[in-house]
Amino acid sequence: MLDTYVFGWIICAALSAFAIRNLVFAGKKCCASLETDAAMCAENITTAAGECRQSKRDGEVDVVIVGAGVAGSALAYTLGKDGKHIRLSYPLEKFHSDVAGRSFHNGRFIQRMREKAASLPNVRLEQGTVTSLLEEKGVIKGVQYKTKDSQELSVCAPFTIVCDGCFSNLRRSLCNPKVDVPSCFVGLVLENCELPCANHGHVILGEPSPVLFYPISSTEIRCLVDVPGQKVPSISNGEMAKYLKTVIAPQVPHELHDAFIAAVDKGRIRTMPNRSMPAAPHPTPGALLMGDAFNMRHPLTGGGMTVALSDIVVLRNLLRPLRNLNDAPSLCKYLESFYTLRKPVASTINTLAGALYKVFCASPDPARKEMRQACFDYLSLGGQFSEGPISLLSGLNPRPLTLVLHFFAVAIYGVGRLLLPFPSPKRIWIGLRLISSASGIIMPIIKAEGVRQMFFPTTVPAYYRNPPAA
Repeated sequence: MLDTYVFGWIICAALSAFAIRNLVFAGKKCCASLETDAAMCAENITTAAGECRQSKRDGEVDVVIVGAGVAGSALAYTLGKDGKHIRLSYPLEKFHSDVAGRSFHNGRFIQRMREKAASLPNVRLEQGTVTSLLEEKGVIKGVQYKTKDSQELSVCAPFTIVCDGCFSNLRRSLCNPKVDVPSCFVGLVLENCELPCANHGHVILGEPSPVLFYPISSTEIRCLVDVPGQKVPSISNGEMAKYLKTVIAPQVPHELHDAFIAAVDKGRIRTMPNRSMPAAPHPTPGALLMGDAFNMRHPLTGGGMTVALSDIVVLRNLLRPLRNLNDAPSLCKYLESFYTLRKPVASTINTLAGALYKVFCASPDPARKEMRQACFDYLSLGGQFSEGPISLLSGLNPRPLTLVLHFFAVAIYGVGRLLLPFPSPKRIWIGLRLISSASGIIMPIIKAEGVRQMFFPTTVPAYYRNPPAA
């Protein structure tokens, strides 16, 4: 149920400091491709269906090599093989055929879900703005809201679930929010173009940070450009368009370049802060927090909906044996188990999202550069080296210990690359800093998630709470 596309991801990277999209070798076009640090796929692209298609435009060359001797041949081969990409698929062999990733137009999806919910005879959909929770002697009794025509109304119920999203104005009553904004997404919709690999989400390891592409309809591709920090270039004065054209466009796959520029020129540019917030509830009788109002992670991996839907399954199973919701204190004590039972899936996806974002961001630090390259090369090994991380990312294998093992395996792999074939004092020093950097990335995230609940949930008393008597 991951909100990315069917079958997997393409992650692209390159080591060149400049763009070379095509070569002419000995007077003829050479089947080779080089890209910027954002790096795109090579000239011949293998799609998810196994088809191979040409991606270069006739007559488009960046380097001419005259002569096909030792120097010319070796140079053509060296330049040609540095355009790198890997295709990662979800390991679905052990799962039912309806288990798959999905991407979609968010607004249309939400509208259809509302229609589906309202179609049930015991569900009533009310449109309005909730202004506050109704509280009596420390127990939440319902909500007060304002209708479309500005009427102030209230509705009471023995149990209130608050899931009003990342901009929640009610969460402060139910948790201790510590919201971090590491970056912002700049969103565009590209029209009438094809991704390098069909039916895949694409992560471009660009500078200064990743760029995402994924299909949201048969003719539209969503592009999300990550801009580090809390401030983005102004859209109104043209700074944003300039940034996208001069900094990001040269790193975009050539298949998407023209559509990207056209989308920028259209001016339909949207921005959204990327928020991260560990789950820090203080259990309150009569109410429960869920969704982005309760817990957020960097959206790089598209894991927010996976966590939310997994939480729904946990909560449904906890509520199913109950026959009476009116004993608010007993219900509150019982539902403390929710915060522990959700941890395997939620903490795994949260930690992976935060760690991958920090690893994938460009950095002048040699150790961070090595970590980024090691992560790319580790995933390129295939087998368990790629299946393990992808099963973690998708929620198919929600095991925090597996996540930590793979993360430090990447770091150790990076150190091995540095020390072979001959270690030098400089390389040893960078290797030590790589291990230190890896620890500095993942340990604070794990601490925020809660070491005990994340790795030893069965030692938490709330794990064993029984339903209150009817």
